[in-house]
Amino acid sequence: MADLFAALADSGNLILLGTLYTVLYAILGMMFGLPLGMLVTFIRHERVPVLAAVANVYVSFMRSTPQLIQAFLVYFGLGAAGVELPLIVIGTLVLTANAGAYLSETMRGAMEGVSAGQWSAGYSLGLTRFQTICHIVMPQALRLAIPGISNTLISLFKDTSVLSVITVAELMKYTGDIISVTFRPFTFYLLAAGIYWTLCLLYEYGIHRRVEARFKKAYRPAQ
Repeated sequence: MADLFAALADSGNLILLGTLYTVLYAILGMMFGLPLGMLVTFIRHERVPVLAAVANVYVSFMRSTPQLIQAFLVYFGLGAAGVELPLIVIGTLVLTANAGAYLSETMRGAMEGVSAGQWSAGYSLGLTRFQTICHIVMPQALRLAIPGISNTLISLFKDTSVLSVITVAELMKYTGDIISVTFRPFTFYLLAAGIYWTLCLLYEYGIHRRVEARFKKAYRPAQ
């Protein structure tokens, strides 16, 4: 038992650093993934020539292939093309590309949930279709999409673990490094699982509900 506590104490700094990196990657993936998802939603909704077809293929591919393969494709694809990027950028690209596809579907469903009367209201005010989407439809769609967006962020906390296979430093990468030295896989995998669970709970009960309440209050559809 003393050896166990000593191993936990010695590994504390790496576990903490890995947790911080995990949170960072999840936030970056959402920060860039949400605008990407909204852009893809707009392109598909408005059926922009050529781009709509590309967007459909992108969403279908990202939602139908394992994220592990996507990570390998980005990592080795950039290497084959002679493009050298910091691992933090590569990790962010992997998460952003995946999150953008799922968020585009979330936003598409939310936009379809905005009543036709809201579109008509925008046109009656003299707004163009683009202005109506930006100022009337999209804010309401965001409110409707909050549960789906939150689920994506929770998934991102867990999906950061995939980055360990391309040697990106995060919680699972450091957990593997610790296990290779301590030979205590059950202990440290259980600890990592507990950290992922805690992060999700903290977001769910500390942030998500407050954001949802604020959006419900700020954007009430016209009766």
